[in-house]
Amino acid sequence: MAEITRKIDNVAGAHDAIKWALENILKGLTGGAVIMTLGRETRSKDQNSKLWPMLADISEQVVWYDRKHSQEGWKDIITGSFLQCEFVPNLDGTGFVVVGLSTRKMKKAQFAELIEYIYAFGADKAIKWSEPSLQAFEQYRKG
Repeated sequence: MAEITRKIDNVAGAHDAIKWALENILKGLTGGAVIMTLGRETRSKDQNSKLWPMLADISEQVVWYDRKHSQEGWKDIITGSFLQCEFVPNLDGTGFVVVGLSTRKMKKAQFAELIEYIYAFGADKAIKWSEPSLQAFEQYRKG
């Protein structure tokens, strides 16, 4: 059976979704066990597109522990800090890796908090946000 997603955002929708779910579960049971999962929306493409201009600005303007870092490096640094991830020695003991870093499965609300966290870091470091970052911020505030 294919994976089916249905968004529910009000009580009436919940009642309809329960009926819909029961019908689909009963249909699905003819082919074997059915797994039903509930969850929240993950980050949107729009949210993700806000992240990268911000990381570009930070990578161009901030020296961190005597080094400049790429956008990807800053994503790891900021996300690891935000999520309070565990930093463990790498396999040869010459550096560290971050465990539990992915933003891919972040829910929309948590990703919004991450963006706010980045803006706070930027304010602390006196980042001059580029036009793409400022446009993303205005869209983020309105959305």
